[in-house]
Amino acid sequence: MNYKKFLFWIFLFSTAFGFIEATVVIYLRQIYYPEGFSFPIKIISDKTIFIEYLREFATLILIFSASCVAGKTKMEKFAYFMYIFGIWDIFFYIFLNFFLNWPSSILEYDLLFLIPVAWVGPVLAPVIISVLLISAGIIIIYFENNNYKIYQTKLLWLLEISGGFIVFISFILSAGDVINRLYPAHFYWWLFCSGVIIAILPFIYSIYKTIKK
Repeated sequence: MNYKKFLFWIFLFSTAFGFIEATVVIYLRQIYYPEGFSFPIKIISDKTIFIEYLREFATLILIFSASCVAGKTKMEKFAYFMYIFGIWDIFFYIFLNFFLNWPSSILEYDLLFLIPVAWVGPVLAPVIISVLLISAGIIIIYFENNNYKIYQTKLLWLLEISGGFIVFISFILSAGDVINRLYPAHFYWWLFCSGVIIAILPFIYSIYKTIKK
């Protein structure tokens, strides 16, 4: 199958998966936040938290499995993982907004993940990451299917991973507020943006070197 058609079908899969994820959250919010989701986070049972951990882990397994089926090489599998994750995440928020009118603002805070610790940040932040993941995924998939060998070095990988780790830190810095049942009034945008830039610049350089080869 032509990779462009394959991208389309993977897009449909990711969108549908985003809907399924949104419906689970809708049900949870109807139980724990019938008046509407807001901080501070309500205390729930350890069993429910454990199940939520497993659900998030299962979500990652599904995305990983789909990317392994879709991609032919390790790089292409990684690209499909980024592509699927980004579309899934964006449509998750689109469906939440459609059914719950939430978030009311892209700067509204959300509890993003629990693995390995709580991630908290304004909705805009994960959406930015998702757009970048989708873009990077499409670019890599295009190159992989047009006889380009992606230029990479250990240093470039290290910089990209370091940038991603800094972004991760920017999300978990507010985890203490969640645990202490305080509204996370401050997000470290400067740290988030620094991580994004550190991750993007090596990727741009890699693409430049790939084209010039």
